[in-house]
Amino acid sequence: MELQKLLSLTRKGIDTYGLINEGDHIAVGVSAGKDSLSLLYAMKFLQRFYPKKYELSAITVDLGLGNLKLEPVRKLCRELDVPYYVVDTRIGEVLFDLRKETNPCSLCAKMRKGALNEKAKEIGANKIAYAHHRDDLIETMMMSLIYEGRFHAFSPLTYLDKTKLYVIRPFLFIEEKNLISFAKKTDLPVCKNPCPMDGNTKRQYTKELLTKIYEDNPGADKCLFHAVTDADLPGWPEAVKNPRYKSK
Repeated sequence: MELQKLLSLTRKGIDTYGLINEGDHIAVGVSAGKDSLSLLYAMKFLQRFYPKKYELSAITVDLGLGNLKLEPVRKLCRELDVPYYVVDTRIGEVLFDLRKETNPCSLCAKMRKGALNEKAKEIGANKIAYAHHRDDLIETMMMSLIYEGRFHAFSPLTYLDKTKLYVIRPFLFIEEKNLISFAKKTDLPVCKNPCPMDGNTKRQYTKELLTKIYEDNPGADKCLFHAVTDADLPGWPEAVKNPRYKSK
């Protein structure tokens, strides 16, 4: 995917759900994976011409697993002129050495978000941007059905009462395969996920299940995506009535 297409789809997500206001300070959560680095890149280039001016920072929460190489990410942030902050934690030690969790994903996510939110508040950000994309949305909905027995998915805009922060997800209309393509074309400094659970999670199972569904039922991904976006789920902002962004 070319940069122009990435920016167009990112802006579609932002404008459709009103994710950015004048004067926002947005902290991009950077895991050093392809998705978050692509989001950082998109938000920086969009900043140059977006009509609502916003400040941009990047934050990485280091789990303390000892094998996350962040110098290439620091270099990218210097090149993009984006302030970069690394939060050092012992989350990995707590999960795997002290608690010896066999299913650590939920607790890990809670702890990572807590560290990220705290740092965002410290630097004066009022919004945190996550790089959850179209495929993540569908996977989350399917996981909710399979494991929780309810129809649910994350919202493109969420207000966190405790921290008074907003979470925004500008990549809602972008497919994962396009982010893979963009990261390769742009030669983004993608770091391998250091988590020992990588590839052995309920999300990975769901991803593989959906791959099979798509192979057997061409177009099922579009149906599942619109099942979520058209469902009027609780907590979702109303889509802006803009014919430019009419669903396709």
